[in-house]
Amino acid sequence: MRMLSWIVGCCMLTAVGMANAATQVLFETNQGNFTVEVYADKAPKTVENFLQYVKDGFYTNTIFHRVIGRFMIQGGGFDRELNEKPTRAPVVNESNNGLLNATGTIAMARTPDPNSATAQFFVNVADNQFLDYTSPEPDRIGYCVFGKVVSGMDVVFKISNLPTGNQRGFSDVPIRTVVIRRASIINGK
Repeated sequence: MRMLSWIVGCCMLTAVGMANAATQVLFETNQGNFTVEVYADKAPKTVENFLQYVKDGFYTNTIFHRVIGRFMIQGGGFDRELNEKPTRAPVVNESNNGLLNATGTIAMARTPDPNSATAQFFVNVADNQFLDYTSPEPDRIGYCVFGKVVSGMDVVFKISNLPTGNQRGFSDVPIRTVVIRRASIINGK
């Protein structure tokens, strides 16, 4: 009887652990792989939007088109020829969630319109406090952090240090194209 209770207890702990496992997304790039963990409890609409793009295969063969050392790497919106991919409607800015644009965090890229984020994201390679939420005013609302890199930060740093130049009206484009071969959910929902 004790053995049965122990087995049932272990199974329940495993089930609870799996239910509480944070969702992680694996980015496979031509420079190596990295994994991000997303925080649906802090930025539910942003995470739902991002994960839908992942599930749809949207990020496959997109590139990191904006790379600035000691700042961030940005991608998820353009193909290898720098053609913008069509996106769904923008998601509301959830930057007032207590998360900071610290080294290794992932956040939504956007235009000056605070509620213009669609599919593009960036990974901070420095602590970028000037991107954090400070007030609800449009020029101080910040950029919504919705997760962090949990493995492969060396790959992110490698990408951030690549030589860049100008291409087709874009600046800070890596001279050697950095391709997201695939993004996939590796655990969670």
